[in-house]
Amino acid sequence: MYSFFRKRFDVKGHQTTVRNEILAGLTTFFTAVYIIAVNSMILSDAGIPLEAGIVATIVISFIGCLIMGFWANAPVALVPGMGINAFFSYTIVKSMGLSWESALAVVFMSGVLFIVIAFTPVAKILAKSIPLSLKEGMTVGIGLFLTFIGLQKGGLIVPNPSTFIALGDLGDTKVVLGLVSLVIAVVLFLRNVKGSFLISIIVNTLIAIALGTVGGTSQGSDFSFSTYLTVFGAFSFDGIVTTGFWLAVFPLTMVVVFENMGLLHSMVPESKFARTFQANSISAMLSGLFGTSPTVSSAESSAGIAAGGKTGITAITVGILFLISIFCIPVIRYVPDTAISPILILVGSLMMQSVNQIKFSDMSEGLPAFLIIVLIPFTASIADGIAFGFMAYPIVKLAMGRRKEIPLPLLIISFMFFLYFVLLALQLH
Repeated sequence: MYSFFRKRFDVKGHQTTVRNEILAGLTTFFTAVYIIAVNSMILSDAGIPLEAGIVATIVISFIGCLIMGFWANAPVALVPGMGINAFFSYTIVKSMGLSWESALAVVFMSGVLFIVIAFTPVAKILAKSIPLSLKEGMTVGIGLFLTFIGLQKGGLIVPNPSTFIALGDLGDTKVVLGLVSLVIAVVLFLRNVKGSFLISIIVNTLIAIALGTVGGTSQGSDFSFSTYLTVFGAFSFDGIVTTGFWLAVFPLTMVVVFENMGLLHSMVPESKFARTFQANSISAMLSGLFGTSPTVSSAESSAGIAAGGKTGITAITVGILFLISIFCIPVIRYVPDTAISPILILVGSLMMQSVNQIKFSDMSEGLPAFLIIVLIPFTASIADGIAFGFMAYPIVKLAMGRRKEIPLPLLIISFMFFLYFVLLALQLH
C-alpha cells in the first residue's frame, strides 16, 4: 500500500514523503473541520434538518477530497464553501422563495454548468476576462455578509424598526456569551493555535452547556441516520421550467466558478490548475445530490500546504478524517449559535484582506468593486451585489473613455446580469 501511494502520487517527484503528506492532511483537517458545525447550522436555516446537514457536509467533504486527491493529485481539500452556503440559505431559499429541495436542484444544475466550463476552453477565457477588482470585490462582499450573519447569531446586532439594525442587549445572557466566545476565538486565532476554530467551538459550547443556554440547535435525544435519507437525492426539478429556477442557477454558477478560480490560483501551480478546477466542478455538482450547498477549494488548505503538503495524499487524508468524524454527530448537533458566531466573524475578517488588491485610486476599477462590496451585505443577496458590480464595470469604463479595457466575455456576462434583473422584475410583478 505504501509503495502504491508513492508511485500513484509521484511522491518522490514532488520532493516529499507519505508521512509529510499525512501530517499536512492532519493540519488542514483541524483547521477546516469547523465547517461541519457551521455549514450544517446555515443549511438548517434553509429548512434542511440539522442532523442531515451534518451528514451531508461530512459525506461530500469526504467524496470531494477523494476526487481532488485522485484526479488532480493536489493538496487541496474540498468542503462546502463559506459564503456560498449563505447564498444557498439566505438568497435562494429565503429571498427568492425556493424550497430547499429546489435549491438543491439549483446546486446540481449549477454544478453541471460548472463542469461544462471546467472541461472546456471557457475556463481559461473567463480567468483572463474577469478583472481582479471584481473577483476581490466578491470576496470582500461575501466576507462582510458572513460577518453580518455572525453578529446576528451572536445576538450582537438585532432588528430595529427605526434604524433597521441596532446593538443587542448587552445584559442578555446570549449576547454576553457571544462576546465571550468572540474573545476566546480571537485570542486562539491570533496566538496561531492549531485548530483554533475547532477549539473555540468546543470551549464555547461547553460554556453554553454550563450556563444552561444550549437547546435551540439540538433536535431530540436520539440520533438516526434515517434523517439524512430524507435529504439525500431529495433535489426537486419541478421548477426547472420556471424563470425563478434559472434566476438562481445563473448567479450561483458565477459565484462558484469565480471563487474557485481565485482560491486555486493562490494555492496550486499553473500546471495543476486545470485538473483541480475540474475536480471542483464534479464535487460541486455532487453537492446537490448529497444534500448541501456547493463545495469549494478550502482556503484552510493553505495551512496544509504550508505544512509541506504537495500531493493528493494530503487531500485524501483530509477526506478520511472527515469520514471518521461522522461518529461525532451526536455531539455536533448541540453546538449553539453563539459558538458559530465568532467563526463567521473571523472568516469575514480574513476575507476582508482582499480589499488590498483593489485599486480604488482607479475609479473605473474601484467603483464597480465598491458596489459589489456594499450591496452584498446591504441587500442580503450575494447575487444582487455581484450583478450590480458586473453591470457597473462596462458603464464606468465607457464613461471614462476606456472602451478597449472591456473584455467581450465580461460584456456578455454583464448583459446576462441585466437580463437577470429584467426577468426578476417581471417575475415579481
